[in-house]
Amino acid sequence: MMSERRGILTGGTWCVDYNRSVSHWPGEDGLAELFEEERHGGGSSCNLALDIKHLDPSIPIETIGLVGDDDDGRYLRDTAAAAGLDVSQMVVTDAATQFCDAYVSRKSHRRTHIFHAGTAALLTPDHFNFSTTTMRYLHLGLPGVHRILDAPWKDEPNGWVAVLKAARAAGLMTNLELASVEKRLMAALVMPCLPHLDFLVVNDLEIGAIAGIETIRGDTTDQDACERAARAVLEKGAMKLVAVHCPTFAIVVTRDGERTVLPSVAIPESEIKGANGAGDAFAAGMLYGIHESWSTQESLRLAHACAAVSLRSVSTTGAIVSWRECLDLAQRWGSRSFLSGVSVARG
Repeated sequence: MMSERRGILTGGTWCVDYNRSVSHWPGEDGLAELFEEERHGGGSSCNLALDIKHLDPSIPIETIGLVGDDDDGRYLRDTAAAAGLDVSQMVVTDAATQFCDAYVSRKSHRRTHIFHAGTAALLTPDHFNFSTTTMRYLHLGLPGVHRILDAPWKDEPNGWVAVLKAARAAGLMTNLELASVEKRLMAALVMPCLPHLDFLVVNDLEIGAIAGIETIRGDTTDQDACERAARAVLEKGAMKLVAVHCPTFAIVVTRDGERTVLPSVAIPESEIKGANGAGDAFAAGMLYGIHESWSTQESLRLAHACAAVSLRSVSTTGAIVSWRECLDLAQRWGSRSFLSGVSVARG
């Protein structure tokens, strides 16, 4: 029975992030100053698993992914084990562990990622075994960075569809995390997945790419366009809800007609170290609230709080604390100024 299931299974991207804080993003032939660097676990599967454990250590978490038989692979396995994750389906291969050079600009707080696929290129639907799991949700990612999963698989349009169909057949509900890949590639990979998803939590750029609607003009996110895109994507899939977030607001539309819009948290500028992992933190807060049967508004409030709290570290998950502490910090910082129905500037 679905009601007896508890916990989240994260599947897909496990990589090592080499996080670097720089003065600004210089572009080709440019020069920037490096201020801070560190190694940290990264990728959607790693980040959401660790974020949920920070929010509530009592939530069981299983994970599926590939790592190499190298120092980065041992680092990721040790990180997962220390967090209390079930790593029985974290497979060690001969390839090098996927890694990502993650740069954060102190000037704009924006991030630029350059990754080496390594083990990510070897992950196939056959690595996903749902026969014994008692988890309630599968959080899967990232289309566009896993070569075999991105390609047609047997009779399916891509491997992601094969994994999602198998998960739902086994009784799990599903969510898909996206990466900032080229828009047409993102749409081509994600559209076939929509009939096999229960939730979709994405940012303003991603929902626009999937729906074919322009949601960002210059540095400005159009709230009305985001809502149109969310509703268009909802109609093309099986999702119960679609959540869209950007630096200044988030909107949720549901299958039963509910619409919720909330401004983001006004975290002080002095607290911000970088945006690495902010989207994962938003998704973690949203999924945690849904898992705990909170209302859409309560879940969205925690999602905003988690995203804001995550900004306090250059790493993806290093600043996340318990869900109560996240909400307390968000309440202390307050909300951004926000007028429903108008365009708002990106942070």
